[in-house]
Amino acid sequence: MKTTAWISILLPFFGGAEAVAAACGDDEGVAVQVLGSGGPIADDARASSGYLVWVDGRARALVDAGGGVFLRFGEAGARFEDLEVVALSHLHTDHSAALPALLKSGNFAGRERPLPLVGPGPGGPFPGVSAFTRSLLDDDEGAYGYLAGYLDGSGRLPLLDVMELPVDDPARTVEVDLPEAAGLSLDALPVPHGIVPALGLRVTVGDRRIVFGSDQNGSNPAFADFAAGADLLVLHLVIPEDAGDIAKRLHATPTDVGRMAAAARPARLVLSHFMSRSLRHLDQNVARVREHYKGELSLAVDLACYAL
Repeated sequence: MKTTAWISILLPFFGGAEAVAAACGDDEGVAVQVLGSGGPIADDARASSGYLVWVDGRARALVDAGGGVFLRFGEAGARFEDLEVVALSHLHTDHSAALPALLKSGNFAGRERPLPLVGPGPGGPFPGVSAFTRSLLDDDEGAYGYLAGYLDGSGRLPLLDVMELPVDDPARTVEVDLPEAAGLSLDALPVPHGIVPALGLRVTVGDRRIVFGSDQNGSNPAFADFAAGADLLVLHLVIPEDAGDIAKRLHATPTDVGRMAAAARPARLVLSHFMSRSLRHLDQNVARVREHYKGELSLAVDLACYAL
């Protein structure tokens, strides 16, 4: 039996049965596929954070590449050569660890055109995406220096066009320059995630807008306008309502998630990035969200697909 068939059978047991995984790359139009709906702990049978935007049957944008996303990318039927952009919201491992594996896989794709790689600038103990990429791929000191061709286009590897976005102005939306991505645009807004430089990301295809809130505590008032009227808004439901102060500096409580969604008023809200501490009382957490947000709501599972 095909992998997608098994997923269709299993979806009802994990929630979100209305999202059919098998159809994401098959149809014309725009769709969003969840590659990873989990977090950094390997205790929930989910890959870490990752999302694909499909356009007319081709995977065009990858948002985040946490552990396990490499496997899900292949299971989804996505092709490295079709990507117009890879965007990393921040450099926690559960959002970025699968990037070198994906690049190695891309070595066999025959891609020639450059691949834009977008991410945040540096802050605190975290490097910017440029230094992060060099630490992986540099020919002399990189952990995977045998893939150094991604930095200079040598060795029959496509050039990574690394774009580091500022995170110092929480009110400033940055438009990413993707001149070769016909019909697709990307915007970013800094979001508060403790001491971690992080970005909310908005992908626009024609008149369709998809917003990925990423990991954030929900305290940036500019996010409501950034996400306003999205056809699909992905927010992360990571912590319970009674989480401690440290967790709340990193992540939004269910009440805050509900307030963020209510302010943005998306056509559909997808809750994702689950961990055992949020799954343990999932019904209660969703009920808290529902106190504020009354629109269409889905709970993400790996490989779930949402057509817009």
